[in-house]
Amino acid sequence: MKYLLENQETDRLLFRAIQSADVDQWIGFFTDPKTYLYWPEEKESPEAECKKWYDRQFERYQNDLGGMNALIDKASGTLIGHAGLLVQEVDGQQELEIAYSLLPKFWNNGYAIEAAQKCKTYAFENNFAESLISIISLPNVPSQNVALKNGMTIEKQTEYKKIPVYIFRIFRSVALKKA
Repeated sequence: MKYLLENQETDRLLFRAIQSADVDQWIGFFTDPKTYLYWPEEKESPEAECKKWYDRQFERYQNDLGGMNALIDKASGTLIGHAGLLVQEVDGQQELEIAYSLLPKFWNNGYAIEAAQKCKTYAFENNFAESLISIISLPNVPSQNVALKNGMTIEKQTEYKKIPVYIFRIFRSVALKKA
């Protein structure tokens, strides 16, 4: 399964493939109103949204389109979120995205930047792309700050799935100079 960070680690996090058994722990992402501030679209029930989200990831795995990895806190063994490399189409171009989502109770602990930096390093070390993007909704300033800390810059504003977003980008040559 190309692009997956399965069995990769950071100081505090273990990346592994998602499992159906994770759904019960991830449902909290869809029941917390704070998460809807950053991705404003019509939603079904939290259970239906969670199932759709996992189904999309399993489909990505099967079709070599990357996918989110479960982020496990090494100290506690707890699922704290997901991060990964996703093949996306943005404005008619195929791109490789660094994506990250954390359960709100784990926000503001540096986990997102730790995971995003690992995704960037892994992608460039494995020659997956000459550049990487992050797709971030306009109101999601915390994720924009993660992208900036990951060395990315805002390339443009566009629409993605009918939602106004910023496209952040980093090129391999820039990332290697900073390393």
